[in-house]
Amino acid sequence: MSSAAEEAVDIARSYYNSKDADTFYSTVWGGEDIHIGIYHTESDPIREASRRTQKRMAGKLDLLKPGAKVIDLGSGYGGAARFLARSTDCHIVALNLSEVENQKARELNAVEGLDSQIDVVDGNFEELPYEDQSFDIVWSQDAFLHSPDREQVLREASRVLKSGGEFVFTDPMQSDDCPEGVLDPILKRIHLESMASPAYYREKAELYGFRDVEFDEMTIHLKRHYSAVLSTMQSMEETLRENVSQEYLDGMKEGLTHWIEGAEKNYLAWGVFLFHKSH
Repeated sequence: MSSAAEEAVDIARSYYNSKDADTFYSTVWGGEDIHIGIYHTESDPIREASRRTQKRMAGKLDLLKPGAKVIDLGSGYGGAARFLARSTDCHIVALNLSEVENQKARELNAVEGLDSQIDVVDGNFEELPYEDQSFDIVWSQDAFLHSPDREQVLREASRVLKSGGEFVFTDPMQSDDCPEGVLDPILKRIHLESMASPAYYREKAELYGFRDVEFDEMTIHLKRHYSAVLSTMQSMEETLRENVSQEYLDGMKEGLTHWIEGAEKNYLAWGVFLFHKSH
């Protein structure tokens, strides 16, 4: 892994391991998921909207059945892994770089008696500790943007996926026609120089043996989600201040506002990708 990639991994790990971030995400998102939801109305609870995204993704998978082997890349608190374990008798590896989030995921798995179905693994998705063709399904939600080498992420996903396997993921992206420089405030906050785009993922996927690319474009929900997070944070701010620094809250407000404005101006894109690995 390059020094730039190592630095990005260290920054992301440090951020998600921090007390401020852990308290914010586990409180505002409810401690299950830290991903973008699908909203029927703008007042939908974040947890409910997040579960809709998981259902939408799972509904695209023909191979999601008893006995399937799934790896979730960037699994956060393990909400998707538990959803998959509860709904299908499959085995899931939940790989995530934050040890703090992973420990909470293990505790939540134990409470639900899902330990035997879910392996929580400390690691990053640019260097997967698994042999070639180990999984039937690769799953990820809103995690790849943290990598400065997304092509390597796709390469690794293809490597560990069996022939004929399915790769489903979401990721906050820039739109295909996004003007140069307009997303600099967002990039500065997430400590990266660029974001992927739908066209980027389509192009790179073909290089690594993926076919039948499907993109279910749902960018409107990116705006709704970050608006919901901002509104929820503001309604809870007095309580949050007891355990989260004002500096973090101020930075989160600014960051969320940039995401919302970027979506409103059609500079951003979001949705569900489904790739099939060629035989």
